[in-house]
Amino acid sequence: MSGTVAQADPERAATPAGGIVVAVDGGGTKTDAVALDATGAVVAHVRLGPSDVHPGREGASASVVDEAVRRAHAEAGGGPLRRVGVFLSGLDHEEEFAAFRARIRPLPWFVAEDGVEAHIENDMFALLRTGTLAPDAVAVVCGTGINAIGVRADGATARFLAWGTVSGDWGGGSDVGAEALRLAARGLDGRGPDTVLSTTVPAFFGRRDLVTLIEDVHFDRLVDARLSELVPVVFAAAERGDAVARALVRRQAEEIVAMAASAARRLRLEREPIPIVLGGGMLAARQPLLLDDVARGLGSALPAADPVVIDARPVVGAGLSMLEQCAAPVGVLQRARAALERAVAA
Repeated sequence: MSGTVAQADPERAATPAGGIVVAVDGGGTKTDAVALDATGAVVAHVRLGPSDVHPGREGASASVVDEAVRRAHAEAGGGPLRRVGVFLSGLDHEEEFAAFRARIRPLPWFVAEDGVEAHIENDMFALLRTGTLAPDAVAVVCGTGINAIGVRADGATARFLAWGTVSGDWGGGSDVGAEALRLAARGLDGRGPDTVLSTTVPAFFGRRDLVTLIEDVHFDRLVDARLSELVPVVFAAAERGDAVARALVRRQAEEIVAMAASAARRLRLEREPIPIVLGGGMLAARQPLLLDDVARGLGSALPAADPVVIDARPVVGAGLSMLEQCAAPVGVLQRARAALERAVAA
């Protein structure tokens, strides 16, 4: 934006001068940190490796976050820090919050210029704010795993532990891949219906047959984590009309809808016209069968809701959240959204 336009913008002129906010979004594959000034301009962007939080490994996560904040701050010119926000995958329980907070409390950026401590949250909040700034909203992420959150204008939230099977979760890419292998095996030996997955699943991994693949998984010659790579195989089979694969996609959609509906009901928003933000690799891929099933399910469970699929990185919402905490006006937030989406698109 040119200087002439900026000077003519009353909202920009009303924004406090000087200082920056730094926002960090960290997950299991990468960590994004951005610095924004009071006008909504992105003045630094740093990308590092994973920083998701695991019990007993909070120190490793804190080290990555510390480097991300320091580098973003330095690249932005090292001015006064107005706010720092850290949004991380794995912060799902108060004990996890306390352990991580204890790691970063001694760091010099933990307390901002005005004495406000860094804002620490689960990365679901960043995803939600990437899709909407509405005070009442629900977000569901479906990638390798699955999670959801709901927020209400009075500050109430609906959360899930998101610890996998032990907390009742199913529906992420790792779940779908593992289930595809199980169904392929049952189809092969007659315990379940015939399915093309019995041949397409081993072929995907370059194995001559399904028995060989099962043996390789059992003996750790192929790690379980790679089963999430089978998701496109499942969708391809479903699109060709394979009943087993189609049922698997339908089941995944039902889980996504169930999480959204649960969050909305717990906040008594199930009849309200709230946005339902849908993100993560599985949903951002916009696979028609999955999205159609999700839309139908949400239409039944939350008939007034407005689903919106996003593919922007959650650090966009992290940055917007921190500007909101600084009482940034609407025009600044709009400029910041556009600037953030450009800056972190790669």
